[in-house]
Amino acid sequence: MKLQRITMMTGLFLVMAVSLAGPVLAQHEGHDESVTVRGEILDLACYLAHEAKGPDHISCAKRCVKGGQPMGLLAEDGTVFLLYASHDDGSAYDAAKEFAGMQVAVTGMKAQQNGMTGIEVHEVKKISGDGK
Repeated sequence: MKLQRITMMTGLFLVMAVSLAGPVLAQHEGHDESVTVRGEILDLACYLAHEAKGPDHISCAKRCVKGGQPMGLLAEDGTVFLLYASHDDGSAYDAAKEFAGMQVAVTGMKAQQNGMTGIEVHEVKKISGDGK
């Protein structure tokens, strides 16, 4: 009986420890992974509101991201990444605005936080001739 009580107490302790440590462990889910992702640069306001994308949306997308709307990347596999500028040098992020609505390869640091995945833009290259 005493062994069963010790085992039950140990199990309870482990459940409590995992419950308390879970939020702490989830705070820093995955920074510092360098990636290159191919896809279309999105103006997230139009994409989320009415799935606007593609060559027909280039001029609107450029206007929106240059006006301050958030920018994303619709990867070839359908994943949408939030794009953001480096605190040290935002020039690559600013350059990416010129490619809104176009196919690019974005290289940078991938980060995940609370279900959101983003890429700190370090480099962007156009990969198709669809620009207007």
